[in-house]
Amino acid sequence: MAAQLQLSRDTEVFASVTDSATGERYYWKLPILDGFSFTQSTATTEVSISEMADLSGTSRRGRKMFTDAFEPAEWNMQIYARPHQIASGNIAHSTDELLWANFVNAGAYTHSSRTWANAVTKTTTASPSTLTVDFDDSNVSALGTFDLYFVLGACGTAPSAFDASPTGPQTIYKVAGAVCNSVSMEFDIDGILTLDWSGLGSLITQELSMPAVVTTGNWYDYIIEDGIAHSNNNFIRNRLSTLEITTTANSLPYSFASFELTLTGGNITFENNLTYLTPEELCVVNQPLGNVTGVRNVSGSFTCYLNAGTTTSGAGTSADLFDDLASAVSVVNNSTDLLFSIGGASTPKLVVDIPTAHLEIPSHQIEDIISLEMNFHALPSTIDNTDEATVIYHNA
Repeated sequence: MAAQLQLSRDTEVFASVTDSATGERYYWKLPILDGFSFTQSTATTEVSISEMADLSGTSRRGRKMFTDAFEPAEWNMQIYARPHQIASGNIAHSTDELLWANFVNAGAYTHSSRTWANAVTKTTTASPSTLTVDFDDSNVSALGTFDLYFVLGACGTAPSAFDASPTGPQTIYKVAGAVCNSVSMEFDIDGILTLDWSGLGSLITQELSMPAVVTTGNWYDYIIEDGIAHSNNNFIRNRLSTLEITTTANSLPYSFASFELTLTGGNITFENNLTYLTPEELCVVNQPLGNVTGVRNVSGSFTCYLNAGTTTSGAGTSADLFDDLASAVSVVNNSTDLLFSIGGASTPKLVVDIPTAHLEIPSHQIEDIISLEMNFHALPSTIDNTDEATVIYHNA
């Protein structure tokens, strides 16, 4: 029999979500880019003998290995930020909505209304034009999980024809108990807005088929793939991005009420800092039990040209902002409202509002045109609040 080789570019990814009302399983199709990964390793212990020679000159030098536990599975994928609107109820969504919902603890999913349980507190609320993601319900000790399915050899094959039997053309890997750990958005000047998602899971297994839904229907009749049709009307172009900087009431003596900067690049990273608990019993290959959340961290940086002139609006320049930060030698905490509009003023776009950002002193990049690179940290208004950032998708 000829070998069946699998190519990474022939892979489709599905994330399962269960309807809280009916118990039916739905499959959210994730339109990933090349460069995805999923892996799992083991924790081992080595016991070795180290002794001197006996009277006959023999010295034992053996060793033995023990598999103690499976480490948490790790997965990573890149997805374009693609907002869209479905006709049913005129509700706004994004192609990576399921990942955001699990990242911020949006709770149970109801398919009939296409909403999440915590939508009333705007964790993932949808309107005819926007989808808002915030962290209102993310102060929890553990996040919800879902199952990820990597179907190798799927491109060009209808889901109804997937065959992952030993002689079939597809291979299905399942990451059970997947959880979103971090997401990073890079908005370089010449690219399309891409979100880099990574997370953990409890176990990777090879499956013979996709699990059936609770009802008598076929699993492939429950695929959610809105917004990923072969159209370019919901991709977000980075070159159009803008940044509004507004000073807030604090002890830093800003010279201006706002600053006007034109970006040349930037990134924002959201992290849950998850760890997995794993037992340590002897004579057992222990498996991860579940996730535990760490400190929520939202941070990033942006670059712009050093502009020492004046602005027509009367706002401060990048040189003015550097001067204010560098001269505040006695200020312990500073606070500035950063409003990133990735994609510009028109839609589609993605807006990230950071109302109380702590800015570091910018560093100069000495190139043909002198630039500034500034790091920032999104902080809540008080240490136990969850208002450090809000992400808003505006559909086309």
